[in-house]
Amino acid sequence: MRKVIGTMMLAIFLLGLTAATVSTVSAQGPVGREAAEHPNIARAIDALQDAIADLQAAPHDFGGHKAKAIAASENAIRQLKLALAYRAHEDRMR
Repeated sequence: MRKVIGTMMLAIFLLGLTAATVSTVSAQGPVGREAAEHPNIARAIDALQDAIADLQAAPHDFGGHKAKAIAASENAIRQLKLALAYRAHEDRMR
């Protein structure tokens, strides 16, 4: 069961990475320019946000993994946004 859940989460993540839309993050100032230059990161943020919404809306707890998956996804989003912000800052310093 855990393997199935892990596979489902990976599929959701990869689906987001291959999506044709660019994140709404890409329209926001210097960080937005970084998102445009790193579209896979922007799509990963979108995919993680969609996965969080799906998990939160689900009536079950995915074998006890729901809360940790949501927390890990939220942390991943924070880290990806910090990575884009760092690149934007570094690019401005040049």
